[in-house]
Order: sequence, then structure tokens, then C-alpha cells
Amino acid sequence: MKVEKAVVNASPLIILFKSGLADLLPKLFAEVVVPEAVWREVMAGGESDEATSQLPSVSWLRREATQTIAPGVLIWNLGDGESEVLSFALARPEHRALVDDHAARSCARTLGIRTLGTGGALVLAKKRGLIKSVSAELEKLRDAGLWLSNEIITLLKEQAGELD
Repeated sequence: MKVEKAVVNASPLIILFKSGLADLLPKLFAEVVVPEAVWREVMAGGESDEATSQLPSVSWLRREATQTIAPGVLIWNLGDGESEVLSFALARPEHRALVDDHAARSCARTLGIRTLGTGGALVLAKKRGLIKSVSAELEKLRDAGLWLSNEIITLLKEQAGELD
């Protein structure tokens, strides 16, 4: 049963589309929100970009008009997309902020915003029986351009129960 809602930043969206894993989002979350600034960032990728070409045709996301940036988020001087994602999640705590950016995650921690990274979404997908192996899917993320340290890969595999 889908019990979570998510507001998604550009980098997770782009990586998930490039790796062929974007279809996990509607299986993981009952509601997937994309703020306007994130939409613009993804759509700036060019005609040959997978995310740019696929995003407008997916039916499982809700595009959200530009939000007022929360003062607590504004002082972090993040990008427009991260700021809108975190402000949305701050105002609607039932939404998990899907962000990979280190500064955005630090801001979220400080403000008590629940986050999930792209790798963590794979762990959640494994726990819900949507994928068989986090290891194989992590390689797809890396191949699509997501930088993950070996330590993070080990941590994610451990969380998914794939380490001895």
C-alpha cells in the first residue's frame, strides 16, 4: 500500500529517468509532486535528454506552482529547485523530500524535514518488493551519472540486506 508522498528535486528525477528507473516513483509514493523550479530545471536538459523528453508525458506526477520560499530555507542560499522542494516539504510534513544535494540535505536536517536520497529510494523499493537487488540498480544510477562513494554503496547495500 502506498502510504507516502514525495516532493522531488531535479537531480533524482534526471538520474531516475536516465537509468530507466523513474517508474519506481509512482509505485513508491501515492503522490509525486514536482515544483515549478524543478520542472524548469529538468526541461532545460535539451531534446535528446531522457528526463526532458519523458517528463511532460508522465501521468503520475503533479506539477506544483512556484512556492514562497520559507525563510528558514532561504538563508541556506540553495538552488531554486532545492529551495522549492524543501519549502514545500516544510509546509506539508506528510511529503518526503527526495533530494541528493548535500547542502539541501543539511538544510532539511536542520529544519526537521524528512528526506530520502535516490539511493535510499532504491532501498525502499527493495523493502517493498519492487526490485530484487539494490546492487544492480545502484550500478544503473552510477552509469546514469549519480556519484555515490563506495562507502555510500556499502551502506545502501547493508540497509537493503545485501551484505553478508
